[in-house]
Amino acid sequence: MAISAIRGSRLPLLYHPQLPAVTNGSAGLRKINYRPKRFILISQYSQTQDLFSSRLQNSIDNLPKLVEDIVQTSINTGPRGALRLVQGIQAFVGVGGEWLADVSKSTSSSSGLPTELQLGLLSPLYLRRLFERMGATYIKLGQFIASAPTLFPPKYVEEFQSCFDRAPAVPFEEIKRTIREELGRPIESVYEYVDPTPIASASIAQVHGARLRSSQEDVVIKVLKPGIEDILVADLNFVYVVARILEFLNPELSRTSLVGIVKDIRESMLEEVDFQKEATNIESFRRYLEAMGLTRQATAPMVYRHCSTRRILTMERLYGVPLTDLDSISSLVSSPENSLITALNVWFGSLLACETFHADVHAGNLWLLRDGRIGFLDFGIVGRISPKTWTAMDVFLASIATEEYESMASALIEMGATNKDIDAKAFARDLQKIFSSIQELDTELVVATARGTTTNTTAVSANVIVDERQMNALFLDVVRVSESYGLKFPREFALLMKQLLYFDRYTRLLAPNLNMLQDQRISIVSNRGSSYRDSFQ
Repeated sequence: MAISAIRGSRLPLLYHPQLPAVTNGSAGLRKINYRPKRFILISQYSQTQDLFSSRLQNSIDNLPKLVEDIVQTSINTGPRGALRLVQGIQAFVGVGGEWLADVSKSTSSSSGLPTELQLGLLSPLYLRRLFERMGATYIKLGQFIASAPTLFPPKYVEEFQSCFDRAPAVPFEEIKRTIREELGRPIESVYEYVDPTPIASASIAQVHGARLRSSQEDVVIKVLKPGIEDILVADLNFVYVVARILEFLNPELSRTSLVGIVKDIRESMLEEVDFQKEATNIESFRRYLEAMGLTRQATAPMVYRHCSTRRILTMERLYGVPLTDLDSISSLVSSPENSLITALNVWFGSLLACETFHADVHAGNLWLLRDGRIGFLDFGIVGRISPKTWTAMDVFLASIATEEYESMASALIEMGATNKDIDAKAFARDLQKIFSSIQELDTELVVATARGTTTNTTAVSANVIVDERQMNALFLDVVRVSESYGLKFPREFALLMKQLLYFDRYTRLLAPNLNMLQDQRISIVSNRGSSYRDSFQ
């Protein structure tokens, strides 16, 4: 502390900021005004200087490591970084043009610019559009934002729920080249034929129907799109460098583990483009079904390892319909409700009895098969849940069903990481306010009928229109209120809640009178599989 800044005086032994100090001199008592406010300001300035000096020294110490990381990352990225830069500029210009067009429309109105437009390309809407234009990495990053409400602002989480993973198909000649390279032999020696028209095309891979030459079995081949790994590496390296620079410029960000979050995203994305890992996830789920005696109720496609690699995945072809196709489901089974209960029991059981659980059960990945079984498809996105988290989640789900909000609050407190003392009763009251809005969600059942031209039969199809933004907003409200009490949830909580929202939609369509959290036919917790899971630990 710079005491010398106090001119012509010594510090008294005792100092009170509101009283003048008194000293006993040889000529009697004499008042000395130390101007304490000025002293405090000077002290604070001195402390600020010390803090600044300390941070500056830390930054200087960390600078060589930062430079080393940037150089090493640039070397790893190579020339592909320049190509992605050009593509990024094109995407930026495209979305920027959309923003300018919207601004020009809004300036003509008297109400002024909406907040969304004032934020420019950093607003949730335009940032999502930019991510979609940037392709695979940023689409996956957008989906990560949508599934991590404890890490990102609610408006961004809500907007990125609409970040669609769709992309034009790669020409079949390029797909054939990849298959041939991965097999190391002519395609005709393994497959009798491969359909040149893809069944589906997403940002990372596309799927083609085929038939094995040896067994004449129908299969599908999931093929990693050419060059996608280079794009992922370049993009993820760029995101990593930006995170490192931000933490260097603002050390406070290190408390949010920004670089750690980026590393988690990188690991998750690279796992998704390694089809060997997806094959392992599928086989794990199939073992779970066998161990639990569920193979007559549900299945996942068998993997053909002899014609699967890191970049191609050959699987049994399953034939069925999504759980939202009411007309087709009614023609396959007499009770759609029982099929939904089977799907729920199988999925809930996998949470503890399987090494991983399916973390993307949208209608495209959850089918009713022609033989009446439930088919689980696409295991690129899976979750892992600890027994502690699931125990708390179990109490949380039960309390939703029984409307016991104090139990719900206790479960969320147990699940969240916090150093604070939480007022559980106040927390419970806030949760009650949120969940009272569940009954107010807008739900519309749309039924379409069509009479056949050559027969006298009538086809019926139906779908449930649930305001998805309302459902997501409900979940985000829970997270927002929890965070106001200092709680931070594991990402598994968001993944689990997202799947429950999917199942809620299926319930509204297939079994509108079913309460999936209270119905005795549904086993939310499966203790039977604990020994199966323990064998892997």
